[in-house]
Amino acid sequence: LGGILCVPGADETAFTKLLEARIGTMEKTMDAWMDIQGPLKEFILPGGTPVAATLHQARCLVRRAEQYVVALHRSEPVNAAALVYINRLSDLLFVMAREVNRRVGVPDVVWKPAGKS
Repeated sequence: LGGILCVPGADETAFTKLLEARIGTMEKTMDAWMDIQGPLKEFILPGGTPVAATLHQARCLVRRAEQYVVALHRSEPVNAAALVYINRLSDLLFVMAREVNRRVGVPDVVWKPAGKS
């Protein structure tokens, strides 16, 4: 990803194919884990085990990086696969955090509106 972003206009064919393959792998992994975890019906807060909390933190950092890449894309073209990759990576980190918690029996931390228990 760094190579694609730091060399504008370079031949990105090989990079694009690599990213697309990794995107496919991430999506298959997420689909398999989400089938086990069940559908999301509530907003999940970061938390749970220390490993899951670290994955949530990594997800936030990747989301911030995604915002920078989108801003860069506004001023100069960015490989479309790079934009998809960084978005899917943050989604994968979220699903991974939920999976870590599920495997050790720690429930998701569900957001509750103020005044509701």
